[in-house]
Amino acid sequence: MFVPPDSIALDFDGVICNGLAEYFQTAWKTYQQYWTNPIQRPDTAIRDGFYTLRPVIETGWEMPVLVHALLTDIPHETILTDWVAVRDRIVADDAIQPPSLAYALDQLRDRWIADDLDGWLALHEFYPGTIAQLKAWNAAGIDWWIVTTKEGRFVRRLLGDQGIEIELGDRLFGKEVGRPKYQTLRQLRHARPIHHRLRRIWFLEDRLKTLQAVDREPDLGDIELFFADWGYSTPRERAESAMATSRIRPISIHQFCGDLTGWLTAPSNA
Repeated sequence: MFVPPDSIALDFDGVICNGLAEYFQTAWKTYQQYWTNPIQRPDTAIRDGFYTLRPVIETGWEMPVLVHALLTDIPHETILTDWVAVRDRIVADDAIQPPSLAYALDQLRDRWIADDLDGWLALHEFYPGTIAQLKAWNAAGIDWWIVTTKEGRFVRRLLGDQGIEIELGDRLFGKEVGRPKYQTLRQLRHARPIHHRLRRIWFLEDRLKTLQAVDREPDLGDIELFFADWGYSTPRERAESAMATSRIRPISIHQFCGDLTGWLTAPSNA
């Protein structure tokens, strides 16, 4: 018998929104601002390499570091398989202070939004059917949250432009909460009881490591975990998601946009 969730928790980037074009432009502009004697114009190979390798990024400040790695001809395979070592070597060699780089990136993005909001919004694409599905859930009274490492104010702006109003700290938990996603899920699960029981939560994420981190938390063992196979992931991660654990279910964009019962079947791109 199908038992629907009480709440659905969603990642944003790579699940609802494709922000690769904005990510690259922001990373490139930050690189130009932060590095000495930067290259002034990117070529398509650097842009395409960034799009391919974006899944290795865990937090925003790493994006201009990835640009620098590509400009110094570090092989794609090395970045894919050993990004943390590549990142840390660049940080050490170039005396980068990650908090300073993160601040520079966020300030640049804020100025861009203030000066050219339409241009900034235009660089984001919502995956086909995702906004319609969120609106359908609203109409049906389905409880859903956004749990993301993106700044909440940016998510709120993007969803608001699509006619979906969502409040920080209510249904939107961004980078500013400063804690791992499994801790946010734990807080929400306990803070919103349903008839004196814990909420049944489904969690959809395109980062396999994040899902595995939730899977390792014994008290979160009843949260259903779903891997978005259309998001920011490598071919290896997509293959591993099917074999990770019995709890982590890969689903397709077609399943996401359909009835919730379809999430519990094998992935379908029909």
